Amino acid sequence: MSAPVGIVLVSHSAELAKGLGSLVQQIGSDDVPLATAGGTDDGRIGTSYHLVLAAIRHADRGGGVVVLPDLGSSVLTARAVLEDNPRSDITIVDAPFVEGAVAAVVTAASGADLQTVANAAKEARHVLKL
Repeated sequence: MSAPVGIVLVSHSAELAKGLGSLVQQIGSDDVPLATAGGTDDGRIGTSYHLVLAAIRHADRGGGVVVLPDLGSSVLTARAVLEDNPRSDITIVDAPFVEGAVAAVVTAASGADLQTVANAAKEARHVLKL
């Protein structure tokens, strides 16, 4: 079996990241490495470079890592981390935070590769709710 794709959820809010992480863990599988990076190093609203880097390292099991930021500075911080630590098997994905995370985790749980997981998250943008 190939190494699983890891998922990293990056948010301004630790509570939001942890809550979404809890949701997708229940939907997905224990086999999908998942990590969250929410808030600043001292617990405030914001995004921490160090928490993002640690989350990527935690989720990396050799199959690549999909990074899903929520908005604004979480995108900028995730990009800075990836620019400073360039790897072809770690990708930031422009996707809706909740729907993209669900799609990514479900797809990763099926054993899909990095590109397929990233594409599933991106495609979640086009799924109608009503």
